[in-house]
Amino acid sequence: MTDHIKIRPAGGTWVVRAAGAVLGESKDALELIEGDYPPVVYFPRADIAMAFIDASNTTSSCPHKGAATYYSIIAKSGALTDSVWSYEDPKDAVAAIKDYLAFDTSKVAVEQL
Repeated sequence: MTDHIKIRPAGGTWVVRAAGAVLGESKDALELIEGDYPPVVYFPRADIAMAFIDASNTTSSCPHKGAATYYSIIAKSGALTDSVWSYEDPKDAVAAIKDYLAFDTSKVAVEQL
């Protein structure tokens, strides 16, 4: 793993809520800590209501994690554009986050229960 990125079990039960609805709850979430950035909680796809997640055309690239794919959350009140991201084929050093989703906490609530 790259020296400045650490991935560990998030511990406990985590929930993600958007537009008043629970999108998922997991006891298998991972916490990614990268340098001085705030920790990011990654949820297994299996624990997320994927019917409310729709792929967008947005992508980005990280030299340490690889190419990120973005998704929007489709809520009753409207789409929360690019509020979810995933590394579909992450670099080997961060392979643990494959098949996991992270959420933009300025658009959704990610909380430990």
